[in-house]
Amino acid sequence: MTRWMDEEAGPVVRPYALIGGRTRSSGDALDLVSMITATGTVPNGGFVPGPEQERILSLVATATSVADIASDLDLPLGVVRVLLGDLHDHKLISIGRASTSERILKEVINGLRAL
Repeated sequence: MTRWMDEEAGPVVRPYALIGGRTRSSGDALDLVSMITATGTVPNGGFVPGPEQERILSLVATATSVADIASDLDLPLGVVRVLLGDLHDHKLISIGRASTSERILKEVINGLRAL
């Protein structure tokens, strides 16, 4: 079995390949604290979610932030936004806003900067 890893370069298939080289989608407006929830809708119109999108759908059975999704998938935020945009376009997820205070948002930003 061939491994899709290169010890020095990392994954052979770069994250942008997961999204067909696209850099923009309807998910561009998502911020880190947007809460994503699966709608339970069955895909239609011939759309078949990819493996990463299937994983997203399982992660968002309960409301999950965009930041947590990107972290759990270990993918760049831009890639996750495109994947989420596709799922949203097909009505497989809903997007909500977290009810957070300014203090909590500052703590999140400071925590992300510390990474």
